[in-house]
Amino acid sequence: NCGTVEYDASTIVRIRREEAKAAATKLGAKFHDSLVDDLEIFYELPTLRRLAAVVREVSPDIVLTHAPSDYMEDHMNACRLAVTAAFVRGMPNFVTDPPRKHVAGKVSVYHAQPYGNRDPLGNVVRPALFVDTTLQINDQTAALAEHRSQKDWLDKSQGLDSYLHKLHELASEVGAMSGRYSYAEGWRKHLHLGFCGPDDDPLREALAHCSFGA
Repeated sequence: NCGTVEYDASTIVRIRREEAKAAATKLGAKFHDSLVDDLEIFYELPTLRRLAAVVREVSPDIVLTHAPSDYMEDHMNACRLAVTAAFVRGMPNFVTDPPRKHVAGKVSVYHAQPYGNRDPLGNVVRPALFVDTTLQINDQTAALAEHRSQKDWLDKSQGLDSYLHKLHELASEVGAMSGRYSYAEGWRKHLHLGFCGPDDDPLREALAHCSFGA
């Protein structure tokens, strides 16, 4: 099912890939193809090897990933894979798929807010770093709107009314947590051990003009 129209799996994959590429273009981001299908994200070695290859190719200074505790298991598995892939970036004896040479340098990992700004038990999760998105909220909405095939399905299956309205609602809630912004994103920094120095905080530095730490 893809909204109110039924498609076979290969058609849905093609549609959502094109939607994701369009959203990346809206944001000026580089698109990377998905490694597995929806819900089929498991913390397993074959997927880790493939993701680690991407991390080595990109050699990022900052990794932004899911919350470690979220309402869906595949979200949490995506987080675990991203953290480990970042960790093994510099391990010469860890073999990636396809093979990619290990990379040196520090990387800082940050976790986004869980969906709903709450953990699976309903506890409110407060970020450590707030990023003012008031001026970017319309750009975020435009990028999210590219995922048209999911709108009707989300409306009906999860009662989200409109996922575009939900974006504004959740960003407003984080903004209220900051006590400063109308709309905001929230981030928490992963423990530095094995990734970077104890005082490294490049996301805060990069967004010093629009961020406010709790």
